[in-house]
Amino acid sequence: MRLTEAAAERIKMVMAKAERPIAAVRVGVKNGGCAGMAYTMEYAENINPLDEVIEDKGVRILIDPKAVLFLLGTEMDYKIDKLSAQFVFNNPNQTAACGCGESVQIDPVKRVEAQ
Repeated sequence: MRLTEAAAERIKMVMAKAERPIAAVRVGVKNGGCAGMAYTMEYAENINPLDEVIEDKGVRILIDPKAVLFLLGTEMDYKIDKLSAQFVFNNPNQTAACGCGESVQIDPVKRVEAQ
């Protein structure tokens, strides 16, 4: 997973304004929505031993271990338009999205067996 400059700057700004010390932002996926899954983001006060730790553009992102195969190759961006501002996940593993944009269908990356 990697960040655009816009996403990194927004995360830095949000973390700087947090009311408590934040170690990183944890990103994952959860079941739900009309397309089957939704991206999640939350403050992480601690790094869990099984978290995948990504450092990009001065920002530490933790990937929930259950989400790693769903998020491989993903770029996180931050977009601002006339009516909204939000983090956007450009995920090559995403196969569909619902009309409202709140949920997605993601196929996990298949593990490659060593020969």
